[in-house]
Amino acid sequence: MRGFDQKYQDLPDYIIAVTKEIWEDRGIATLRKHYSETIPVRTPSSIVVGNEAVIAATMATLAEFPDRTLLGEDVIWSGDEEEGYLSSHRLLSTATHLGNGVYGAATGKTLRYRILADCAAKDGQIYDEWMVRDQGAVVRQLGIEPKRFAADRITKEGGPDHCTRPLTPETDVAGRYRGNGNGNDFGRRYADLLTRIMAADMAAIPQVYDRAAELQMPGGIAGHGWDAADRFWMGLRSAFPSAAFEIQHAIGREDPLMPPRAALRWSLHGKHDGFGAFGEPTGAMVYVMGISHAEFGPWGLRREWVLFDETAIWKQILMQTG
Repeated sequence: MRGFDQKYQDLPDYIIAVTKEIWEDRGIATLRKHYSETIPVRTPSSIVVGNEAVIAATMATLAEFPDRTLLGEDVIWSGDEEEGYLSSHRLLSTATHLGNGVYGAATGKTLRYRILADCAAKDGQIYDEWMVRDQGAVVRQLGIEPKRFAADRITKEGGPDHCTRPLTPETDVAGRYRGNGNGNDFGRRYADLLTRIMAADMAAIPQVYDRAAELQMPGGIAGHGWDAADRFWMGLRSAFPSAAFEIQHAIGREDPLMPPRAALRWSLHGKHDGFGAFGEPTGAMVYVMGISHAEFGPWGLRREWVLFDETAIWKQILMQTG
């Protein structure tokens, strides 16, 4: 890989090694080398720009969760050294809440939750990033409901007119990465599946999912089978029935010793105008940033991991409705 240290075997090796170096080996300063000076890092709750802002956020997280681990489960990627790379990295994180911070006074509670991060890299640096942390799982394990956490953040940040703005098309910033995936058949199949579901074609679930599919959903919720998939996707879509659904990036891969996989980055943008996963309709405008991974087997989609940030959705609703 041009511009990358030769000690890295390939892009997944680089992404997993750098993540460990930064977080677990305390090489926080190496962010100045691995991240570009002006990188935008988009999360559902906010956008930070520049590696110095990323360093500050990393230190704040480690002050609150000093024993945090980031276990790389998979890196689904596309691209080449000429055009650059896009990695979709799935991590399982463990951490103990040992310091005071954004989640309140230290509780000593041990957490387990997932993160999905899309990173664009070229010539030895990461220069664009989209990241979703399972905030619903984090706050529930700390004894706080996502809606309550969002309300508290609005208050502590100065109220609806002054609080940190969640990611929306209006608050987003332009980045350098312009790709939309690699055209692999499994990426297309997964994108088609979600597009059908979001168009209310719920019959796609028994047609495409393995009947024994294993599902990992926001809030740290696990499920199995067609009914669990139907309940999850129905609950999300029915809350925002008129929202526009968009696939923003789709990767498919077939690698040795691995099942065929796919990674999608997608969004829902529109009104909270239906009953579903977010309660009574409020009419609030909401932007949902989602990232999901899937594995395929002989009987269809056999494993799926989906993340969006429930607290960022509640924050948008509460900022507009009180």
